[in-house]
Amino acid sequence: MATKTLRVNFTFPEDVVTMLKTRVNKRRRSAFVAEATREKLREIEEEQLRQELIEGYKARREEDAELNKEWEYATLESWPE
Repeated sequence: MATKTLRVNFTFPEDVVTMLKTRVNKRRRSAFVAEATREKLREIEEEQLRQELIEGYKARREEDAELNKEWEYATLESWPE
């Protein structure tokens, strides 16, 4: 299934436009910008997920410590001294 495309208008700094024009063929610029945007959005999503996981681990730290205390005796009970 073909992806629907939309025409959008963005403003870029002149130096970025110059680099884009000198490095990417005119017929490939839209695809290049779309792929670069996808890549950056994936990075943002990954960082947000990483932050959510860190916050979740921090929130559960106290609960996990209490559970470990409860099971510590049972875990160490059968270990040789």
